Amino acid sequence: MSAAPTAPPTSMFDTIPGYEGTLAGGGGGYLPPPMPTVPMPVPEQAPTPQDWHIPSISEDKARESLQKYVSSKCCYRSAPVKDGVITSMETFNTYRYRLESFTESRSTEWSQEPFTGQVVDAGNQPAPSPWQIPTNPPAFFNDQTQNIKVPYTSSVKNCHKCFGIGRGTCITCSGAGNKVCWSCNGSGSRQAHDRCMTCRGRGRTKCNACNGHGTRECETCHGKRQLLVFINLTVKWTTEKDDFVAEQSSGLRVQNLESVSGKQLFQNAQYMLYPIMGFPDASVAQASERLVGEHQTKYAQNSRILQQRQTIELIPITKVNYKWKGKSYFYFVYGNEFQVSVDDYPATCCCSVM
Repeated sequence: MSAAPTAPPTSMFDTIPGYEGTLAGGGGGYLPPPMPTVPMPVPEQAPTPQDWHIPSISEDKARESLQKYVSSKCCYRSAPVKDGVITSMETFNTYRYRLESFTESRSTEWSQEPFTGQVVDAGNQPAPSPWQIPTNPPAFFNDQTQNIKVPYTSSVKNCHKCFGIGRGTCITCSGAGNKVCWSCNGSGSRQAHDRCMTCRGRGRTKCNACNGHGTRECETCHGKRQLLVFINLTVKWTTEKDDFVAEQSSGLRVQNLESVSGKQLFQNAQYMLYPIMGFPDASVAQASERLVGEHQTKYAQNSRILQQRQTIELIPITKVNYKWKGKSYFYFVYGNEFQVSVDDYPATCCCSVM
């Protein structure tokens, strides 16, 4: 028997109107959605909160935050926390703008499974187009993937891997049903010419993989000889997110702010968003305009935007300056979680890895 093909031939797949570009194993790419029918929203002004600033934390809270941070480091000594003297605390609150677009994308591929009596409906009536097929979408901003058999695309074909036989040559023994004895290496005897008890002197043992038959059940059709061939629709709901942090002169790296939350000042969610207007920090308004445009360009081509959400947070940053043993040092306390960042802690063991 010649080697069985590893991939199904194209002749296995029927021609389904509307799905001519569908391939086996994917590769057809995502399908562009229909044009939206919902009217664009009206621009909204950002509300003006009464307080755009968050008070600086107390010295006790600053010291407590540093103590918690130092306790988490095995090589940090607590002397600077206990004996250090706080000389000043500077507030560098900053804004974080976040835009989220909850999208739905659809792609198709030819798929197969062992035929065990499933419904065969190809040709009964025209198959619906990919974006006409109903789904069970999750709540907004909850990512999920759903696979659906496209109606009226299922047909039965002989298995291409075993040519409809249901079995294939055992790759472990190459179809022999037995293999060289591992104990005597095929000689049939052990030391002092004693007969090998594992193979009883034959030099070969039964192949356990195929139980001595030389063939195994086909892995593709599971011995059923036939396959149900159909078009599979993959629907993905994905939250695409971009952040912008307004420039602040504290010296704290922006990457540190990715893991903390702030005081929410504004949130707006609807089908399509307009950029924020009238916000006191011009850089936030500019970022909103840029990101809203980028999301429309980037995600609306091959997916459908179902909902958008934009949020503005005020993230507290406090730079704590202190002295210990006559030298000046500083650290940052930031976010609602009071996380700490220290670039040069003055009391570490020699094994410390910064």
